[in-house]
Amino acid sequence: MVIDTQEARHSLEKGEFSPYFQPLIVLRTGKLKGFELLARWKHPVYGWISPDDFIPAAEKNGWIDALTRELLREGFAAMAALPAELTLAVNISALQLHHVNLPERIQNLAEATGFSLGRLTIEITESALGANVENARVIANRLKALGCKLALDDFGTGYSSLSQLRCLPFDELKVDRSFVHSMTEERESRKIVAAVVGLGQSLGLITVAEGVETQEEAEMLLWLGCELGQGWLFGKPVPAAELANVVSAPRQRVSADRSASRARRVYSRSLDAQPSQRFAQLRAIYDGAPVGLAFLDTKLRYISVNRTLTEMNGVPMEDHLGRTVQEVLPALFPKVEQYIRRALSGEVVPGVEIVKPTSGPNPGTTIFVSYQPARDEAGEVVGVMISIVDVTALKDEEKKRLESEEHFRYMMELMPQIPWVIDPEGRALDVSQRWLQMTGMTDEQWRGFGWLDALHPDDRQPTIDAMNRSFRSGQSIDVEYRVRQPGSGWKCLRARGSARVGADGKIVCWYGTLEDIDEQKRYQEELEHCAVERPSISA
Repeated sequence: MVIDTQEARHSLEKGEFSPYFQPLIVLRTGKLKGFELLARWKHPVYGWISPDDFIPAAEKNGWIDALTRELLREGFAAMAALPAELTLAVNISALQLHHVNLPERIQNLAEATGFSLGRLTIEITESALGANVENARVIANRLKALGCKLALDDFGTGYSSLSQLRCLPFDELKVDRSFVHSMTEERESRKIVAAVVGLGQSLGLITVAEGVETQEEAEMLLWLGCELGQGWLFGKPVPAAELANVVSAPRQRVSADRSASRARRVYSRSLDAQPSQRFAQLRAIYDGAPVGLAFLDTKLRYISVNRTLTEMNGVPMEDHLGRTVQEVLPALFPKVEQYIRRALSGEVVPGVEIVKPTSGPNPGTTIFVSYQPARDEAGEVVGVMISIVDVTALKDEEKKRLESEEHFRYMMELMPQIPWVIDPEGRALDVSQRWLQMTGMTDEQWRGFGWLDALHPDDRQPTIDAMNRSFRSGQSIDVEYRVRQPGSGWKCLRARGSARVGADGKIVCWYGTLEDIDEQKRYQEELEHCAVERPSISA
């Protein structure tokens, strides 16, 4: 259709051009993120005229600035009345990237309408950047300084995508609608969408899919990791008068469970069998692992989680993806932040024991967490791989075992005998504290063969010989020896013990006790002495 410039300008003055707003949706939750501002022209004679007709004419004939100014003025005024968390995206034409005063124009319009530029995303197409990179860089930096975000629009349709991503401070990457429409049927389109989403994640950019029209497309995009979507599936563009209804309308989230099955079936229909099978196997291992697994990007956002971790955290999978650890687990985050940041700096942080706070999910449980930096092919850290093991049951069992051992040890200390444990060669493994009190040995001195140093020199070798006979025969140990008492001379003891035999018939260790027979020996010696000195009456 041929657009008459004078007629178009006249229509602009009469207000026949109107801003329309297309909903922008968070795929993982189905919540409204904001709107994209679109231009619509209802001609009194020809009716609705396509933007594909009047936008090129506006750029060619010099009235694109006037059109953009009017749309922004009305669009900012309408959005200023909506909740502050809702954003607005606006596309800037190639010609406007020549105007270095563009940021000031936008700022003046925002101030006049009470609209915060922190809610604004400026979309720039790849084709618009072709010959205006330097101007675009200047304008982009000034817009960022005002609080605006930048999105690279129609990604994949131009010729200089990667260089622009490297040079300009983009926040978002938009997947062109042509790839989204064909991705459920064409293998090449799927690969392109997956590559764009993966590139966005590796660069820390939010990915936005345009032209989402079916549930199948939405599920596949969610499964691939795309964060935001817009298209007729989520709502057609509406005039400003209908914005309140769109904001209050209930919305249904894209099911992560359905996306994990239905999208997988679609995705594998035309892929090569071997790669798809490998992917399915790896995904099954990942989801079925008894260990909680997650991958965080450099902004501490969950890019991938397995089902075990979602159960540990008590949070659905779709409420993890794209959100930071602090957003998902606010009570736990202060305990783990330092380890995540250490991993992002390149440090491997293994086996950190953490008790979950009482205010979060699964309170009081104990977990072992390891943090592994993930690097790209150049060795740069691009995220953190986290593995988590719930050891609450093991810790409870360990606590019960220690309590049981403590009860047993206390009971043994009350016995008149002194319990001991030695290995098959006679090295001391454990002994009552009363042995240390009796001999004056330290805890380090008695271990191994050190306990023999407490024996009387005359009793040492006979004791070793007697124990070796028991070691060879397996018969019970029964030997007497004297031990040194600091400041009190020698005390006579009797050691008796039995072997513990394993399933293979070999001796595992020896358990025994020491009995104080010093008084008994002295009494016996006195009796023998008296018997020798007693006079005979038979003479």
